[in-house]
Amino acid sequence: MSAFISNEKRPPDPVLVAIADYVSGYRIGEGEAVETAALCLADSLGCAMLALNFPECARMLGPVVPGIKVNRGARVPGTDFELDPVAGAFNLGTLIRWLDFNDTWLAQEWGHPSDNLGGILAVADWHSRTRAAAGGKPHTMGEVLHAMIKAHEIQGVIALENSFNRVGLDHVLSVRVASAAVLSGFLGGTRDQIMDTASHAFADGGALRTYRHAPNTGSRKSWAAGDATSRAAWLALMVLRGEMGYPAVLSAPQWGFQDVILKGKPLRLARELGTYVMENVLFKVSFPAEFHAQTAVEAAILLHPQVAGRIDAIARVEITTQEPALRIIDKAGPLHNPADRDHCIQYMAAIGLIHGHLNADHYSDAAARDPRIDALRTKMIAREDKAYSRDYLDPDKRSIANALQVFFADGTATEKVAVEYPLGHKRRRRESLPHLLAKLEGNLATRFHPERVKALLDLFSGRKQLMAMPVPVFMEAFLP
Repeated sequence: MSAFISNEKRPPDPVLVAIADYVSGYRIGEGEAVETAALCLADSLGCAMLALNFPECARMLGPVVPGIKVNRGARVPGTDFELDPVAGAFNLGTLIRWLDFNDTWLAQEWGHPSDNLGGILAVADWHSRTRAAAGGKPHTMGEVLHAMIKAHEIQGVIALENSFNRVGLDHVLSVRVASAAVLSGFLGGTRDQIMDTASHAFADGGALRTYRHAPNTGSRKSWAAGDATSRAAWLALMVLRGEMGYPAVLSAPQWGFQDVILKGKPLRLARELGTYVMENVLFKVSFPAEFHAQTAVEAAILLHPQVAGRIDAIARVEITTQEPALRIIDKAGPLHNPADRDHCIQYMAAIGLIHGHLNADHYSDAAARDPRIDALRTKMIAREDKAYSRDYLDPDKRSIANALQVFFADGTATEKVAVEYPLGHKRRRRESLPHLLAKLEGNLATRFHPERVKALLDLFSGRKQLMAMPVPVFMEAFLP
């Protein structure tokens, strides 16, 4: 008897149904999620403006073919580019993510939910201008904020129980899924079209994480999110043209996502989709560092006054951390580029101990030539604290703890400085707010004169005013 797989139609996978029902039917009210989304919007665009100052990022921008300009296209903030929405999504998604300074979500999977904003803003600008030219109404920034909340939620809830990194895939897979579903709905897709678009995002499989890890760490990790959210825009447009979907893309035997990618493990949503992720998202407030090292850098900066004059006398540095940090950013040996350095906990801690602060310039080749950095790295020992790892996954805590202690050659030592929750965590949100606004002002000031900076800050000062603003008006405020 021959074996076969039945060609009978299967019902849509429950995860696809849940995502489509959420995007098409969930109504977001006023409250913490919208307030946090407005902060996230401001912070993400500030990160994008800062990234424009880095030539390695700027050269990635523009149309696919030089010289092409799209009438009523998607504008790229801080530039003169006017692009189709797919290219626009790549440009803006790359700008937001380039410096590893935008918001973060940590669970079984990791990621940066504001990566989805590249696709959301680019599509919203292009679609608004197209509708307005035909006599219709443009989208409002309130619609953008609601789309951000939904994209955050889809990406973040997928991350709670499903670990793509365990099978070697990059977290931007969930950016593609979240952006695809939300953009389909944003463009007027039906419930079934949203489901079909999400099915294509899963059918794409995933990018390898190898560009985030030794020996291959490189700059692709800085544009991978732009690639994911732009691919999502393309998939949404394809389905709206009539392309079919694949309702059993997850569960199909042998050829489905679960069997091929997850080795037979079912993909599940850990909780009902709502506003949980946006309300609990993590902001990078003080320095651009991979989030598992944020508290390590904070501890190093706290220790800086005790060690600044004694760097050469350090015998060893003990780093106590969580398991994910050991798996992602515990590195020995040479670091070849900025992407390598901002994913090395030892490098980031060394900068904090030596300088008492950390900024994007510290990852440059020039900064890395300081011989004290690598000398200090060789004296560092990183170990897991099981309690830190448990609290990292505890839904009531979601800590990202690290501790540092410095030992000197004369037998003396500093105290052990532990930081459980980073600045930017929900538990420190009130403390973080003035620092987050200062970060935004400083990032904007790298591209705009003071009067423009004030005008841009004013855009975010009143939530009702922001939510009512047409998307093209908002985007025009960020043009050069």
